[in-house]
Amino acid sequence: MAKTNPGWFFEDYSVGQVIDHAVPRTLSGGERALYHALYPARHALYSSDAFAQACGLPSAPLDDLIAFHTVFGKTVPDISLNAVANLGYAEGRWHRPVWPGDTLRSQSEVIGLKQNSNGKSGVVWVRTSGLNQKDEVVLDYVRWVMVRKRDLDAPAPETVIPDLSKTVAAEDLVVPAVLNFTGYDFTLAGEPHRWGDYEVGEVIDHVDGVTIEEAEHMQATRLWQNTAKVHFDATFREDGKRLIYGGHVISMARALSFNGLANAQMIVGLNGGAHANPCFSGDTVKAWSEVLDKAETGAPGVGALRLRLVAVKAGAQPGALKGDDGKYLPDVLLDLDYWALIPL
Repeated sequence: MAKTNPGWFFEDYSVGQVIDHAVPRTLSGGERALYHALYPARHALYSSDAFAQACGLPSAPLDDLIAFHTVFGKTVPDISLNAVANLGYAEGRWHRPVWPGDTLRSQSEVIGLKQNSNGKSGVVWVRTSGLNQKDEVVLDYVRWVMVRKRDLDAPAPETVIPDLSKTVAAEDLVVPAVLNFTGYDFTLAGEPHRWGDYEVGEVIDHVDGVTIEEAEHMQATRLWQNTAKVHFDATFREDGKRLIYGGHVISMARALSFNGLANAQMIVGLNGGAHANPCFSGDTVKAWSEVLDKAETGAPGVGALRLRLVAVKAGAQPGALKGDDGKYLPDVLLDLDYWALIPL
């Protein structure tokens, strides 16, 4: 009896299937230190216990994307080990902060299937939940992945394409009950810009760039225990290149967005996202953001910005996203639509 795991293939999935992913993970300040070493992340709420306490929290939580990467990484052996590409995200919400000492595990439900016309692969939609040691949901999201077939003669499943919301409604965003930005210290946060200073349609060039190094992206992928073959095995792609984990690009772009959005502190919603073009070692990543919407929340002094975060290769024009044909421009790496909390 074979004891190794070759991963799941497209014909192994069925709609309604629930997958409990292996190996829970207890997070500590070590993950924060490594995260801030890998990315130029310096949002004050996640860097300083004193700053977080002044905002009503007991201490600085771990960066929201640490929680996302950890939960995502748990799903890879069962969802995307044999993936051709991770295609998109929707309906993501952060329900509660994650603190050092919390243990996270992941569970996914298959909510959609569609075999591709070539008969060699298909798209799998899953809704993934990350739960802490109290079985509380800390975040959930939908993603869809193109997965290879093991047996090309396996019959195609009934096509089920889930009806997904284009955005998370502002009233459905979860704001931590104790969060209070009425005494927010803009000097310590690094910028004076508050909710009222941003206009819908405004494009912000984040100016800075970071060249992706092979060693750093490999360390990041191992940190999140992401076992997808395309990130590790140089023989897995015909071009002999290791594909940069999309989450590495997300975190890099989010960190770069500090310059212009230093006060967009907590990520609370993921409306959609696409890894538009592959990223490889040696690419220099820059970022720009567009303000898509604004909303007030019921929390004291707390507003929300809906932001489009776009990661591009150096030399791309800020604000340029798609060509006349409706396709992403070749220098666009990431198109991420999310909600963040910011002081009013």
